[in-house]
Amino acid sequence: MKKDALLDAAESLLFEHGTQALTLAAVADRAGVSKGGLLYHFPTKEALVTAMVARVIAEFDELIASFDDGTPGGYDRAYVEATFEILTGEARAYRRWSAITAAAGDPELAAPLNEAMARWHGHPKGHEPCGEDPCGEDPTGGDPVGSMVVRLAAEGLWEVVSHAPELYDRAQLEAVKQRLLSLLTR
Repeated sequence: MKKDALLDAAESLLFEHGTQALTLAAVADRAGVSKGGLLYHFPTKEALVTAMVARVIAEFDELIASFDDGTPGGYDRAYVEATFEILTGEARAYRRWSAITAAAGDPELAAPLNEAMARWHGHPKGHEPCGEDPCGEDPTGGDPVGSMVVRLAAEGLWEVVSHAPELYDRAQLEAVKQRLLSLLTR
């Protein structure tokens, strides 16, 4: 059994039944493997949660990198594109929610997600933060507050879709994505 299938099983348990359902026995049962088979890959629940968190971070980082063309505003556009790639992908919208939920009770498990979130909502690699005046000069040539608003809107939509995936259809999500991207070009 591949690790990803075990992580998928853990995520679906969390999404369907909450944190109390995340036990190694339940994950093994959901994945259709013996508990020993699960323990081979994840010897503890903490190791399982750590892997869930790492997968969420790596997946989003890879998507952002794949969309970032390196031009001014490219990171912000890539952030939006990556978010919507996940929102419209099969069973991926709740992946981060599951990882956050699983790690929430332990600051050590949540730390990598917190660090990634700070990085995702900061400036692109190689740019200094704006400091106390977020409306100051942006080295990318864009609007730092507008970029912040767009990223926060994408985060909010991600949260909503994580809990109610049927709320918006593909056409509605595409319309929201295009509107967010257009806000970055103003």
